Amino acid sequence: MTGLESPPRHTRFEDVVAIGIGSLQVSLGLTLFQAAGVLSGGTAGLAFLAHYAVGWPLGAVFFAINLPFYVLAWRGMGRAFTIKTFIAVATVSMLAELLPGWITVGSISPVFAAIAGGLLLGNGLLILIRHRASLGGIGVMAVVLQERRGWRAGHVQLAADAAIFTMALAIVPAIGVALSLLGSVALNMVISMNHRDGRYMGF
Repeated sequence: MTGLESPPRHTRFEDVVAIGIGSLQVSLGLTLFQAAGVLSGGTAGLAFLAHYAVGWPLGAVFFAINLPFYVLAWRGMGRAFTIKTFIAVATVSMLAELLPGWITVGSISPVFAAIAGGLLLGNGLLILIRHRASLGGIGVMAVVLQERRGWRAGHVQLAADAAIFTMALAIVPAIGVALSLLGSVALNMVISMNHRDGRYMGF
């Protein structure tokens, strides 16, 4: 006897509500980033690059970039994870297009936008992780590579984000890239402090 019981799984209703809340927080973070001209890492960062470079819709590009990664998610993470991730990505993609019309940001401090946006992204992503979902893309690829090749998922994600921020220097002013890094630090701080093996048991 270890004295520890397996925590009860979330119900389907709880998953649906949590995915909605997490997706909304992520979308609010992306809206703050967009208002300040900064970007995130991962597939959202690639979508920001396309948005800033040629004006393509952020939400539509984010949705399209994620499509190939669902094959990896299905094979490496399973059916339930893939379906919930697809729903989360679709919700974020839709809200990323709708929120700028619902929220008018006349003036915002870029530093505040980077920090608050990063915290919102981190908290939203944390909620999705707790309910066995994600924002797809590079994060899924990193986990699959860790399981199949032994590559550290964190290192893969870090390398991908470094490449995205380097490419951003050709599109976004240097101060925008610096603020993007600040937002990334805020995001990862939320995840690292609140999602540690052995500390939290709820899924």
